[in-house]
Amino acid sequence: HPPRKFQGPVPGVGDRILAHVEPLPEPDPMGYTFEARPIKRLAPERQRLLGIFRARPGGGGAIDPVDRKQLREWPVEKGHEAGAGDGDLVRFDLVRHGRYGLRRARVVERLGNPADQRQVSLIAIHAHGIPDVFPPAALAELEALAPPDARGRTDLTHLPLVTIDPEDARDHDDAVWAGPDDDPANPGGHVVIVAIADVSHYVRTGSALDREALRRGNSVYFPDRVVPMLPERISNDLCSLREGELRPCMAVRMVLDAEGRRRSHHFMRAMMRSAARLSYGQAQAAVDGQEDETTGPLVETVLRPLWTAWRALEVRRQRQPPLALDLPERKIHIGEDGRVARITVPPRLEAHRLIEAFMIEANVCAAESLDAKRQPLIYRVHEPPSQEKLEALRDVLAEWGLALPRAGTLRPSHFNAILSKVEDTPQAELVSEMVLRAQSQAAYSPHNVGHFGLSLRRYAHFTSPIRRYGDLVVHRALVRALGLGEGGLEPEEAARLEAIAEDISTAERRAIAAERETADRLIAHYLADRIGATFTGRISGVVRPGLFIRLDETGADGFVPAATIGEDYFIFDEQRRAMIGERSGETFRLGDAVEVRLVEAIPTAGALRFEIVSEGATGSPPGRRGRTARGGGRGRGERQMPRRPAARTRRSARR
Repeated sequence: HPPRKFQGPVPGVGDRILAHVEPLPEPDPMGYTFEARPIKRLAPERQRLLGIFRARPGGGGAIDPVDRKQLREWPVEKGHEAGAGDGDLVRFDLVRHGRYGLRRARVVERLGNPADQRQVSLIAIHAHGIPDVFPPAALAELEALAPPDARGRTDLTHLPLVTIDPEDARDHDDAVWAGPDDDPANPGGHVVIVAIADVSHYVRTGSALDREALRRGNSVYFPDRVVPMLPERISNDLCSLREGELRPCMAVRMVLDAEGRRRSHHFMRAMMRSAARLSYGQAQAAVDGQEDETTGPLVETVLRPLWTAWRALEVRRQRQPPLALDLPERKIHIGEDGRVARITVPPRLEAHRLIEAFMIEANVCAAESLDAKRQPLIYRVHEPPSQEKLEALRDVLAEWGLALPRAGTLRPSHFNAILSKVEDTPQAELVSEMVLRAQSQAAYSPHNVGHFGLSLRRYAHFTSPIRRYGDLVVHRALVRALGLGEGGLEPEEAARLEAIAEDISTAERRAIAAERETADRLIAHYLADRIGATFTGRISGVVRPGLFIRLDETGADGFVPAATIGEDYFIFDEQRRAMIGERSGETFRLGDAVEVRLVEAIPTAGALRFEIVSEGATGSPPGRRGRTARGGGRGRGERQMPRRPAARTRRSARR
């Protein structure tokens, strides 16, 4: 029978659908022999629960959950272990014996043992359904991949392009070069070239590699591993701009005047050979006068021209500055024994800002070129904060004597003025966190609404096609719009940009959550043998059930149940973002410095429970407006921990 009209929301990647399937008269150009016509989207398959199996002598055992919102054990009867050993991460179902029987767990799949902290990310990978095994069809396509013919490509091999990345980077998909503009009409001007690995040559629309890349949406970065969007043969070999090796690239040549204003730009498909693989610290040290064998010959010919062009670009950017959130980004180091060795805050260098500025400028060029050609594309959009979030932020800032303007159009410069007022104060990091939380979430869309955080009218991700599917789509759009050869955006793909943008935005949110949860679990492992130790920190959130605490040393987040605060009844004052003692007036406010003792650590859930050791601020009793929590029993709070405010991770700003 002919299929009925599609019912319900349009399906996306990974959705279950009811479809009418029929054979094609002959295979289509992609080799498909059947065609499916969707009828309706089905409800998602029920997710099974994850937990850590704890074996019991004689058989059976219990399961410790990995969700901090469900901190309770589930019993497992003998015979329902499915071969799981003590400490294994398992997927389990909850079953009930009889209508009124207690629910018990039945193990359905053994997923590995995360006792080795190098395996902690397994929990997040399975909990969020992140694909981590490439299908055979995608791997089979790798065998046929070959570098492109240099004919028809611009030769950039004479330019000393360099890659500048983190010291432990495994793939290098962007390279930069800068030099003075020799055009007499542009005195003091600069030429900047940003070259990006040409992934669109290898990953074509509709291929098995392409379908898997879209399903993943982006690479996911954990302290112990990377779940890549593309197989290593592409990300770490064919599309890694290795030092001294010939590589195809998509490049943009930008001409800036002496004050950093862009006079022109154009895109090209090219061949390049990286002159050096540098780390941020290595490049910065060389510019600061501490050269090594690699950077010594490059300082005057490569690095100083880059810094000169960047400083000109910075002059222009400060006329309409982006949101200046410079929160510390903590890095978790895993030792050879598989345990967290240390947690550091890498310094924010000029080299980081230089690469970021050049990448942003290249992204703007991509959006402008495609707009000029009226070519459909996926923009990176960031809407202004909602009025609800702004009002909540104003209430918090008022407690510190800070104010946002209420009249007129709010711009990033207004937030920057607030941030500058608290710079070098104990509240600086927390105010930055509050401003970040007030922002809308950046996303992908085929409809341009601008990028509020960067103060840009149009913006598109172009610079990381190895790890972001949206960038790959932009590369294909440029190839098609500018007539740069094969591998361009196909008409059927252009028609699906709305669904693609939604899918990769969802995948990005999934990656952020998985990365954050893994960091929480590793830090909880790191602190688990320090039960009873005291730490300094700040109150990062105040909710009716208690206080969220962020430790100064590690950036770890934990919770203090309200029932364990002092020897008083503590009342939650929502307007002041504070817990106030009903009789004493003792006050714990958002942003206050506190000393806490670690009471409990649950590494598999990434949960920490503290108790307050220090005294609160002196205040006036609020009067009897209802009891929120009763003190006098340190450590007697409920074991369940509420969801903490979202923390910033290494890439959570994700511009």
